Amino acid sequence: MTYPDPSLDPAPGEIVRETVVTRGPRTETVETVVVRESNTGWWVAGILGGVVLIAVLWILFARGSGAPVTDQALLDAQVDAVEAQAAADRAAIAGQVASARASVDIARADAARSQTEAARASADARAAEARAAEPVIVERQTASPAPAMPAAEATIRPTAPQN
Repeated sequence: MTYPDPSLDPAPGEIVRETVVTRGPRTETVETVVVRESNTGWWVAGILGGVVLIAVLWILFARGSGAPVTDQALLDAQVDAVEAQAAADRAAIAGQVASARASVDIARADAARSQTEAARASADARAAEARAAEPVIVERQTASPAPAMPAAEATIRPTAPQN
């Protein structure tokens, strides 16, 4: 429970906020909170705020002459980075083109080797076919025919017509 104490008259600059009475089982405690008003804290805060504001303005306006050089250097660095990236991209593309050309050359060499092997296989097949078609000579013994009669001994007789 709060009871204002009428006997305490606050001094100028002091404000009594409240009086607190706490009752326990055997004791009673009375507390009076007195707040003294002073503007010192506000003055310190205001001065610090002003110093911070002046420091910020000083930093912003003091870099006026150095800013273009820094910005130009930044732009130059960005241009160099873009050029380096473009050069790397060109090199990568050139590598891919060279790789593709090498792949085409390898494919052409493989095709030529395949054609050569096909021609060789065809020639081998023709040679094998020719070997298989050679005449086979079989020799055997045969009885010799009776000797032919000499032409002088042969008699030619006319025959009667046959109707």
